[in-house]
Amino acid sequence: MYGRNLKAYQRTNLEAELSVADPHRIVQMMFEGLLERLAQSKGAILRKDFEYKSDRISKALGIVNGLQVSLDKKQDPELYEKMYALYDYIKELINEASTKLTVEPLDEAIKLILPIKQAWDNIPPEARAEAYARKQAQQGN
Repeated sequence: MYGRNLKAYQRTNLEAELSVADPHRIVQMMFEGLLERLAQSKGAILRKDFEYKSDRISKALGIVNGLQVSLDKKQDPELYEKMYALYDYIKELINEASTKLTVEPLDEAIKLILPIKQAWDNIPPEARAEAYARKQAQQGN
């Protein structure tokens, strides 16, 4: 019962945070969630807990898909293509880890994601606000 109540509490907190989060924070949370799911997948593979591995792999792939869908081709078509291809490659790594039951592809995926997350985390608040205002103005047209 405690576990179920804790999950409900965590889900409510996440929903509350998402409802007031700016787009930058949402992407940060996606990166955080992806790294967490990849680490959990590694642990599940090492423990041979294949049911949990499948669940965590599925969630990781969902987050990568979400990151991929959030890319904006209009802002920078060249960057869009590179990031889209990178996310495709990360999905291949995750699937390889899942089918071969090996953690090395997950380690590679983590190594690819970490610098992107760190760069995202280091975007100055002024630049975030400017980008958000620019995006809002474009959507208003």
